[in-house]
Amino acid sequence: MSANRIYVAIDTSDLAAAGALARAVVPHVGGLKLGLQFFMAHGPDGVRRMQGYGLPIFLDIKLHDIGNTVAGAMASLAPLKVAIVNLHATIGLKAMQAARAAIDPATAIIAVTVLTSFDDADLSAIGTSARVTDQVTRLTGMAHASGLQGIVCSGAEVAQHRAAWPEAIIAVPGLRPDGGERGDQKRVMTPRAARDAGASILVVGRPITDAADPAAAAAAIAATL
Repeated sequence: MSANRIYVAIDTSDLAAAGALARAVVPHVGGLKLGLQFFMAHGPDGVRRMQGYGLPIFLDIKLHDIGNTVAGAMASLAPLKVAIVNLHATIGLKAMQAARAAIDPATAIIAVTVLTSFDDADLSAIGTSARVTDQVTRLTGMAHASGLQGIVCSGAEVAQHRAAWPEAIIAVPGLRPDGGERGDQKRVMTPRAARDAGASILVVGRPITDAADPAAAAAAIAATL
C-alpha cells in the first residue's frame, strides 16, 4: 500500500481525459480508482493503459451476483493484477469466499458495505430495517469472516471497524475538503478526518477531477494530510 493514501476517482468514459488527469495528479496521489463508467467503456485494455502511469489501480466495479458468476468475473480479472477490486458485501458469505478463491491473493478484494450516498431513510426505502451503522457492522463482520482484505465504508464508520479489524484495508469514498459541495453524497468527511480515524485509502473524486487545476487540487488535499 502506498504511503500516500489518496486514490483519485477516475469515472469517465473519455480515455484521453483519464490519461491527462492521471498524468497531472501522479506526483500528488498514491493510486488511481477506475470506476464502472471507465471500465464499461474501455475494459481490460483501458486498465492496462492506466497501469502505465505507475500507480496502483483500485478497480471499483462493485460486483453483485451469485457466487459462481462473481468468482468467474474475478478469474477473468486475475491477469490484470490490479491492486484492489471490490464487490458488494450483500452477495453473502459464500459468494465472497468464492470470489476470494478465484483471484490471486496479491489482488486485495474489499467489500462495499453501505454506499455513502445512503442514509437510514434510503435503507428503509429498500426494505432494510437496520440503521446504517448496524448494517455496516453486520456486513463488515461477514466480509472479515469470508477472508476478504477489507471494506468500503463512510468515514463515520472507520474508527469502529479499524479497532475491530486492525489489518483491514478500509477505503473511504465521499470525501470532501472543508466547505466542499456534497453533491449526491450524504455521509461525508474531510480526507484528514478520515485518515485520522484510520482509513487506509482516501477516495477523492470531484474535488480533484472537477477542479480547474486538478494537480493543484490534489496537492492541496495532500498537504492537509
